[in-house]
Amino acid sequence: MVLFLLIYLLMIICALICVSFVTLLERKVLGYIQIRKGPNKLGLIGLLQPFSDGIKLFFKEQSFPYKSNYLIFYLSPIFLLTLSFLLWVLYPYLMNLYNFNYGILFFMVCTGMGVYGIMLSGWSSNSNYALLGSIRSVAQVISYEVSLIMIMLCIVMFVFSYNLMDFMYYQKYIWFMFLSFPLFFCWLSSCLAETNRSPFDFAEGESELVSGFNVEYSSGGFAFIFLSEYMNIIFMSMLSVIMFMGCDLMSIMFYFKIILIVFWFIWVRGVLPRFRYDKLMYLTWKLFNGLSLNYFFMHLGLLLFVLYI
Repeated sequence: MVLFLLIYLLMIICALICVSFVTLLERKVLGYIQIRKGPNKLGLIGLLQPFSDGIKLFFKEQSFPYKSNYLIFYLSPIFLLTLSFLLWVLYPYLMNLYNFNYGILFFMVCTGMGVYGIMLSGWSSNSNYALLGSIRSVAQVISYEVSLIMIMLCIVMFVFSYNLMDFMYYQKYIWFMFLSFPLFFCWLSSCLAETNRSPFDFAEGESELVSGFNVEYSSGGFAFIFLSEYMNIIFMSMLSVIMFMGCDLMSIMFYFKIILIVFWFIWVRGVLPRFRYDKLMYLTWKLFNGLSLNYFFMHLGLLLFVLYI
């Protein structure tokens, strides 16, 4: 038990360091997309910038709206960060420190709970902008969870297991991405919407909602929401690699593929304009859900054919 706690703590620290450098990567990539330099003054090529930003955030004054629901307002960012920490329990360790047989189900539960954190943080601020941002975000996340779960079930049928380790064994000779190419692109788009990233970042529409559901947060509260969002992005990138791109944990290419997906998240933010909200809902309910449902029945039919005929 002590060994498990130590290794889990080490993994969380590594994830937090990873978040700090992903923010630096994002600012650098967006800078070069917009034909300018990113942060490059603090330390060698700006490597100390994330630590400077973190220190600045945590040392700022914590302010609270006068009419906010103080306790819920204070605890919502902590709840969101705790959920992001819990997701990293699913990291597939090769040394069999613990074996998570129902990892996919645990992921579905944690992402479903994330909706409550967003909703409560917007509502407890007692601000119209924050409430509108949280309502938008909740509607978006719930809608895209349907397609996300359908796509996951389609891929689970290949391995007949909820354990993430089994994806490594079954993708030894061919990646699942090649067996279901359209599903892979649906998955990537759903990941963008699930993590509230551009072009689906309606919870943070600056032109009409200032900064969305986190508009009233400052200092540590904002930092916790920020960390939670970026930890979810890195985790979704890792899950994409595990499920579709050959989960070879013994190879350094596994981590390069994660960096590639993270870079894709940033690249999409730099080149695509924000969607219209009705187009966002149309995309999931009319396109992604229909496609994933068709794939689900096709995979189910093939499975029954192989097992019983």
